[in-house]
Amino acid sequence: MSATELDQTVRLLVGQVGHWEQPRWAATATTGNVPRADLVHRLVQEIANLAADAEGQPRRVVPRLDNDLALPDQLRVVTADLLAARPGDEVLARAAAEVTATRGAL
Repeated sequence: MSATELDQTVRLLVGQVGHWEQPRWAATATTGNVPRADLVHRLVQEIANLAADAEGQPRRVVPRLDNDLALPDQLRVVTADLLAARPGDEVLARAAAEVTATRGAL
């Protein structure tokens, strides 16, 4: 897995959800029996954790903002942080797998 491939995978997810309004975010995901917004926020937190680990920094809680429309931007930011840390292929593959699983669950 390359950084470019992870970036493309994230772009696909952002393209899928970036235009959603609040009712679509609040709808239940096809798997997990949770709102779609919760599922994407979990992904944002997981990518942030991978970035912190790659940077050798402590993990920090990503705030859950009042407006779910910010979730695609949060995902882009934490992905950029991860890519800037230049993690190994295994970490990139894990991140891409998380993104792909989330896309499938929405």
